[in-house]
Amino acid sequence: MAARVGPLLVSSGISGQDPATGEVPADVADQVRLVFANLGRVLAAGGAGAGDVAKLTFFVRDRAVRAAIDPHWLEMFPDADSRPARHTLTADLPPVFDVQCEVIAYVTEDAR
Repeated sequence: MAARVGPLLVSSGISGQDPATGEVPADVADQVRLVFANLGRVLAAGGAGAGDVAKLTFFVRDRAVRAAIDPHWLEMFPDADSRPARHTLTADLPPVFDVQCEVIAYVTEDAR
């Protein structure tokens, strides 16, 4: 799900799939919640935290999904002066997914 080369951590697509059940909720808000939870897991596994994130790219089926992303974004990155870059693209995602993200992080201190 992610590769770390030195201090650089780069993920593949992080989805809203529930890691406990393998299911993807039909509700967009639930998918977004799980995307951020899974993002946290990917960062932790790579020895990173939210403060190490340099860029997040979101892939959404519909631009309206941005409204569901924003509250989680603000919770994970509350300081407007130190938020990572963010880019959102509409994409032809696999049918069950309404949102996915990819992260690039620069790990300054290994949190593992």
